[in-house]
Amino acid sequence: MSWKITLDGPRPVIEAALIAHEDALDWDPDVILSGSEQAEDRPQDWRLEVYYPRRPTPADRDALAALFAGAMPDPVIEELPEADWLTVSQQGLEPIRAGAFHVRTPDHAAGGEAGLRSFTIPASQAFGTGHHATTAGCLAMLTQMRREGLVVRNLADIGTGTGLLAFAALHLWPRALATASDIDHACAPVVLENAATNGVTPGAGPGQLTMVIADGMADPLLQARGPYDLLIANILAGPLIELAPAFSRALVPGGSLLLAGLLETQEAQVRAACFRAGLRLARRMVNGDWSILWLRKRALGSVRTSRPGQLPEWSRRW
Repeated sequence: MSWKITLDGPRPVIEAALIAHEDALDWDPDVILSGSEQAEDRPQDWRLEVYYPRRPTPADRDALAALFAGAMPDPVIEELPEADWLTVSQQGLEPIRAGAFHVRTPDHAAGGEAGLRSFTIPASQAFGTGHHATTAGCLAMLTQMRREGLVVRNLADIGTGTGLLAFAALHLWPRALATASDIDHACAPVVLENAATNGVTPGAGPGQLTMVIADGMADPLLQARGPYDLLIANILAGPLIELAPAFSRALVPGGSLLLAGLLETQEAQVRAACFRAGLRLARRMVNGDWSILWLRKRALGSVRTSRPGQLPEWSRRW
């Protein structure tokens, strides 16, 4: 039995609730939040959808109300038919182009523009079909990194979901050692299946992908395979802030860190944490409401850096 609570409100109110959710350490991990604008022609009208694996209890409603600094919008509570709602929400998604990549679900025929690497990512129990602004932004930023001549021999995708970003990085740097990790055990078979579908070879050698279940960087295999030239983390702002020191330690001097999953309103906090960890902003993109950041670990003799609050050398808004 699944239930959903829907709340409609102004964008600042819903965004603030999403940010409060990230900071709620006692939040039930089985309760999933999703926030988005209600329609393209009404960008300030947002909707918060909260999915429960049970009928919401009074304690559940109190926890939800605590995410709002003021009055909580009027909730609409409904029971849902049995379904995998992540999969259902992703079915029928239109193919996208992002950077050097074309991404589609199996519902759509193969195709895309000439010269683009096409990936087929089915709706599944893992995030990362490429359609969310953060994933598409990472694909575009990876393309930019390669265009600017970044050399990558060893990379890791932390919080890989479907494996898409790891696949894309391996396409751009085909001889690199590649590791994909996620905290969710359901991701391992998803990544392996998607790898087979897209011609990505599992294994531990150059040009192959190793999958591991890990919480952040706290895994012996992740640590043994480092240090890395490139780390990718498309997760949430809270974990990005917490993991900034570990990311820095795992990078070679001058190594690159690609971060996403943070709202533009959260960028200053994430950049400040990275700055304290010895990471400096190289490039940024903004895709919708989401920031995509390319940072580099400070190396001896480097002087061209950007402090939080300063304009970077290069930035782009979509």
